[in-house]
Amino acid sequence: MAVIRISNLRLRAIIGANDWERDHKQDLIINVRIDFDAAKSGASDDLTDTVDYKNITKKIIAEVEDSSYQLLEKLATRLLDIVAAHEGVKAATVRVDKPHALRFADSVSVEVEKSKE
Repeated sequence: MAVIRISNLRLRAIIGANDWERDHKQDLIINVRIDFDAAKSGASDDLTDTVDYKNITKKIIAEVEDSSYQLLEKLATRLLDIVAAHEGVKAATVRVDKPHALRFADSVSVEVEKSKE
């Protein structure tokens, strides 16, 4: 088993339930862990034999930038579905951080995970 990590992907989205949160995009930080079998790609050095993290990242960016969810849980679950839909993904974890959501905290985050096995 191998792991691909997408670390600290910084995006902006409409997120939150308060009226003022619905008017302006806010910063989000996305972290993704993808578990996959790297045996074939490790031997072949061929992109078609591995998980295409660039393609996954493009889909994450499109979803976040076009989204308008109230809850971090909903956004994180939607992103997890996008990641897990790719062939070769055995398990995945997605964490969505919302910096400055609380006055005395650096961030609030929601983390969701899924295993296909």
